[in-house]
Amino acid sequence: MQHKIKITKLDKGQIEIEGSIESAILESHRAKAIELIGRDIELPGFRKGKVPADMVEKNVSPLAIYEEMATLALNEAYPQILEKNKIDAIGRPEINITKLAPGNDLEFKIKTAVLPEIQIGDYKKVAKAEKDSLPEVTVSEEEIEKTTKEILKMRAHQKLHEDDPDSAKASPGKHSHGEIKDEDLPALDDEFVKSMGNFADVADFKTKLKENIKLEKTNMEREKRRLRIIEGVMAQSEAEIPEILVDAEMTKLLYRMQADVEQMGVKFEDYLKHLNKTEEDMKKEFRGDAEKRAKLELVLDAIAKAEKLVAEEKDIEAEVQKLMDMYKDADPERARMYVSGMIQNEKVFRFLEDLADEK
Repeated sequence: MQHKIKITKLDKGQIEIEGSIESAILESHRAKAIELIGRDIELPGFRKGKVPADMVEKNVSPLAIYEEMATLALNEAYPQILEKNKIDAIGRPEINITKLAPGNDLEFKIKTAVLPEIQIGDYKKVAKAEKDSLPEVTVSEEEIEKTTKEILKMRAHQKLHEDDPDSAKASPGKHSHGEIKDEDLPALDDEFVKSMGNFADVADFKTKLKENIKLEKTNMEREKRRLRIIEGVMAQSEAEIPEILVDAEMTKLLYRMQADVEQMGVKFEDYLKHLNKTEEDMKKEFRGDAEKRAKLELVLDAIAKAEKLVAEEKDIEAEVQKLMDMYKDADPERARMYVSGMIQNEKVFRFLEDLADEK
């Protein structure tokens, strides 16, 4: 379909594709172009979208038809160019038509960002070096007592709000009652623990509490090991990070900050005015973290490809459904992309953990 394709590498992880589409191929899209334009045409005696093709062609400029033909031809050709030339394009391409005239080939230039070639570190060696690095987790009596007291305080707090409903309507962090003292705490007896959940008695409650604390501490140590492994791999990996990926991560960080600020009841624009900064100023401050996050995604993706770790369809569908149930207005396609990436990344981390756990 296209010929004389020339690919030029640009800076910041971009390439330029220069090429042409034969005039005969361009003409093959004429009927469809006229049909699409006709959907918005209104003429006396015809309803909108019901104007015959020959009438559309007579009442629309030839250039408008050629431009629609060019759009259709390029939409068809672009993915074929990527596939034929094994280009991993990311983001929306910037398309410029450089020549469009009757009887002539369509000439174009397309600029797009691409996934960079990454020289990934020896992730297997890094992971295996973490063998036996998990400390033995223990739970002290002091920890059990401290957590028990926090639970008792929480229950006392709830009881005060049940007794004084107006207090529960107060602003977050503001209550009509004073500080909860030890004498305000409920007694830790069998009756109390049974009201808290499936516990036989106080001894059973403390046994299960100890198990939960131990599980939480173990998970924290595993998270620390995950971080050590992936940072070790990233330190050994090299890649030219495309600007589009860095910008996407800066935007994510900005949106997260906005959500946190507005959750506290403060308008984000007022928060920025207080700091005397703009959104662009904040994004620039996030740049270092954004570059690191973008590189992390590239490293995780490279490992997933090397080890053929992919998210299974049934898992994606299940998680997307949960997400859509929580956020009714979420874009299903974006939710699917997010979930797919999340599941794939988790598979990579578990793969690395398994290497570290090998006997």
